[in-house]
Amino acid sequence: MELVVHKFSGEATDRKVTLHDDVFGIEPNDHAIYLDTKQYLANQRQGTHKSKERNEVAGSTRKIKKQKGTGTARAGSIKSPLFVGGGRIFGPKPRDYSFKLNKKVKRLARKSALTYKAKDQQIIVLEDFSFEAPKTKNFAQILNSFKIEGAKSLFVMPKADQNIVLSSRNLQRTKVVTANSLNTYDILNANKLFVLESSLKTIEEILA
Repeated sequence: MELVVHKFSGEATDRKVTLHDDVFGIEPNDHAIYLDTKQYLANQRQGTHKSKERNEVAGSTRKIKKQKGTGTARAGSIKSPLFVGGGRIFGPKPRDYSFKLNKKVKRLARKSALTYKAKDQQIIVLEDFSFEAPKTKNFAQILNSFKIEGAKSLFVMPKADQNIVLSSRNLQRTKVVTANSLNTYDILNANKLFVLESSLKTIEEILA
């Protein structure tokens, strides 16, 4: 598949790039996408949830009523889960939600996601650009040039550029990542994928 290279002003150049079929033209694997996305979201979870059990609740441990003769169920402590203010039965505990996923599966998932974007014509190749200073207005002009204001966009840079990152971080629905940190969730979550020309080579070297 061939794509026209655009300037960041939105104008098309007379140059074209060829997308590698081993990365952007494979048979997509939906289950690999599911597993990789599931792992990404699981890794975002802090897992710090916690509720107090009966041995952790503050309160008296005295027997609140006699064992027999009351006509009601026996009760040994006010901290019982059956009483208001008591401990919680089988409450959440801190845990790690992350799980292992093979590198080949993750690579297949990213290639599948990129293939879907290529088929849906949601990939735009941009000339390499940079800003002299952080300025949100300059980045917003790029979005306006492609008439995608309000849609989710992902910019894939060949390397970290602090000025571009700072220029984009105040814009909602816009994210900037480097080519070597590209993940399946970000690819699928974006309506438009802006790939800088130099980033294509890095992506293909990692995934091909």
